[in-house]
Amino acid sequence: MSPRAGSTGPQSPATLAFVESPVQLLNVLEWAHAHALKAAALRSTGETSGPPGPELGAGRPGGTGRFGRSGRPGGSGGSGRAGDARPGEAGTGLTLVVLSPTDPMTRGQLRRMADLARDEGYDVRWEEARGGTTAPFHTVGGLAPLLRRARRIVMGDPFSRYVQLLLTITRARDLVVVDDGTATMEFVSQLARGERLVRWHRRGGRPGARDLVFAPVSARARRRLTPGAGRRVEIFSSMPIDETPEGVDVSANDFAWTRARFGPPRITKGADLVGTSLVETGVVDPDRYLEAVKGLAGTYGATRYFAHRRESPEKLHRLAVETGLEIVRPDLPLELIARRGPIGRTILSFPSTVVHTLPLALAGTDVKVAVFDIDPAWLTENASPRAQGFLSGVTDTARDVHRLSTITAT
Repeated sequence: MSPRAGSTGPQSPATLAFVESPVQLLNVLEWAHAHALKAAALRSTGETSGPPGPELGAGRPGGTGRFGRSGRPGGSGGSGRAGDARPGEAGTGLTLVVLSPTDPMTRGQLRRMADLARDEGYDVRWEEARGGTTAPFHTVGGLAPLLRRARRIVMGDPFSRYVQLLLTITRARDLVVVDDGTATMEFVSQLARGERLVRWHRRGGRPGARDLVFAPVSARARRRLTPGAGRRVEIFSSMPIDETPEGVDVSANDFAWTRARFGPPRITKGADLVGTSLVETGVVDPDRYLEAVKGLAGTYGATRYFAHRRESPEKLHRLAVETGLEIVRPDLPLELIARRGPIGRTILSFPSTVVHTLPLALAGTDVKVAVFDIDPAWLTENASPRAQGFLSGVTDTARDVHRLSTITAT
C-alpha cells in the first residue's frame, strides 16, 4: 500500500475524518451511516443538516462488497437494499485520513478497516504520520490545504497531539468527536468542567516538559472544541454522558451500520474472555492480572481469550501457557468480530469500552455480556489516582450487562 493509499479526488472533501485506531475508524463509519439517514430524513421535510457529507446509500446497505451482509468474504448481501451506489458516488463528501501508528497489530486492523471504508464508497488517505523524524512535517504540510478548505472535521481522539495540532490549522466550523472508547467519557467531563485535556490513566501531578511545550497548541485545540458563535460541536457516542458541555450536541451511536452489514452471528455454548491493555498502560499489576484471568477462565469455563491490540506478545504467551486459553488476535474491532461470529453465549470482560458497545452491536441476539470490577489491590503504585474511580464508573454506567463479583487475585 502506498503511503497515501486512496485519493481525495480532484475536489476537496466537505468532511475530513482523522483516525488513529481501528475503533475510531469503525465509529466514523457508524457516524457516516447515522448522518446519512438523518440527512435523508431532513431533506424529506425540506430542512438541511449542515455541510455536505455522506449521503444515504453511500454504504450500499445489504451490498455485496468484500464482506457482504454476512460479514464474510463473498457474502451474498441478502435482501432489503436501500439503493446501491457505485463506489465513491455517494460517499464523495467524506474522506478518511488514517494517521498510521507504528505497532503492527494496530496497522493491520487499520488496513482491514480501510478496506471496509473503501467498500462503502469512501475515499481513504493513508498517512505514514509516524514514519520518521520528518514524517509529521510532511503529513501536516500535505494535509494543510485540505484542512483549510474542509467545512467539517470528524476526529476520534481529541487527546491526540497530532489531532490537536491539525485543529489549529482548520477553519471548519463544524466539529464532530466520535467514540475512542472510554476516553470519550473523560473528554466530555473535562470539556464540561473547563479542564485541560489529559488522558485518564496519566499519572497525576505537574505536567512534564513536553506537556509544557505543547500546552499552547493543546489550549487552542480545546478552545476550538468549545462551541461558540458560528461553531458547532457534536459528540457521537455509545458511552453514557452525564455532563453535557453547554452548547454541545450529543447523538447516540447504536451501531446500526455494524448490525446492518454483519451477522447475525452463530452462537456457541461456551464463554469468551475479552482482554485488556491495563497492564501495558501501567494501571494493573501483571501477576495479579494473570491470576484474575486464570480464575475467570476456571470459574466460567472460558476457552478463548480475545486479545486487545496493545497487549504484548510476552504477556499473551504467558497467559496461553499458564491458563490454557486459546489466544485470538482479532484482525478487526471486537464489535465486528462478535457480530460476524462465531461467538460465545457469554462474553466476559474487565471494565472497558466493550461493556458498552457489545450489547449494542449484539442487540437481538442471545449473547450475554458480563463485566467484573478491578480489585483495588491489582493496581500498581504508578497508577493514576483517578484510575480506580474511573474504572468503577465504566462498570457502574454499563447498560444491559451482567455484573459479576470481583475475583481476588492473590
